[in-house]
Amino acid sequence: MTADVWLPIPPEEIEGLPDGPHYLFWNGEEKFPADPADCAFYVVPYMQPSDLCVRPMRDMGTVQVVQTMSAGVDHVQPGLAHLRPGVRLCNARGVHEASTGELTVALILASLRGVPDFVRRQDRGEWRGGFHPALADKTVLIVGYGSIGAAIEDRLAPFELARVARVARSGRTSEHGPVHPFTELPALLPEADVVILSTPLNESTRGLVDAGFLARMKDGALLVNVARGPVVDTAALLAALESGRITAALDVTDPEPLPPDHPLWQAPGVLISPHVGGATSAFLPRAKRLLRDQLTRFVNREPLRNVILTTGSAGSAGPAGSVGSTGSTRA
Repeated sequence: MTADVWLPIPPEEIEGLPDGPHYLFWNGEEKFPADPADCAFYVVPYMQPSDLCVRPMRDMGTVQVVQTMSAGVDHVQPGLAHLRPGVRLCNARGVHEASTGELTVALILASLRGVPDFVRRQDRGEWRGGFHPALADKTVLIVGYGSIGAAIEDRLAPFELARVARVARSGRTSEHGPVHPFTELPALLPEADVVILSTPLNESTRGLVDAGFLARMKDGALLVNVARGPVVDTAALLAALESGRITAALDVTDPEPLPPDHPLWQAPGVLISPHVGGATSAFLPRAKRLLRDQLTRFVNREPLRNVILTTGSAGSAGPAGSVGSTGSTRA
């Protein structure tokens, strides 16, 4: 087969790509590498703004596959309405679990054990001890139990937790135990010492963490967001933080990037990292492995992995349709 494939990684750096397609490198530059109308397989640039990622999709009249390099697909959803029916949207499940799981544990431990204060005191040459909560014996609630939520639980296993509760869009039984449906979230929140958000961003999760959600959290609980910023109502979170009732560790914010003068920077009890959950040395080997596998499947006309939706089908997006929920996770 002869088809243009747009890659955000130079093709000569990906060993084992199948013969046949015409591989082109594009990572968001102003000039396209070729006519978007000839692109059959579009791999979306990683960690680039939504409007940049969507820009070529308006003219991709023959594209067959849109492959993101993130677990979440919310940044490309505005472009799906421009595509013909039958285009498969795939996410990067399997690429970010290790990195995001690591960061989640790091944020929890740093927040509970007071590491940000230690760093500030080190800058001042100040030795001051104190008593801090341990992660041991805590109850953790994971909201959004896809592959990243499961990876987070795997990495929490050695910490002698009292309990892990899991919540997803629908209830089921997982390898680690029962997964509760979202309808049971109000009853689970008051029991959790740490609430981890790893849910996709879609219309059902946008603003999920509002004033009511935060009010149900127990006094002294820690909210950890490694999902998407708009899952949390920022104004409601600021109010909860300023009351001193809860603390937070955020890898994502709304807005993002967070402006230098935003009050969230100075809010008490908050630790902020700049959306770096997936941006580690683990990314490239796993991303290349996924692309090699997906493109081999594409060339051989085999089923693709991680298909989130197909445009023009029920609950998806066609040229005149609306986008349904993705079922994916972050990063």
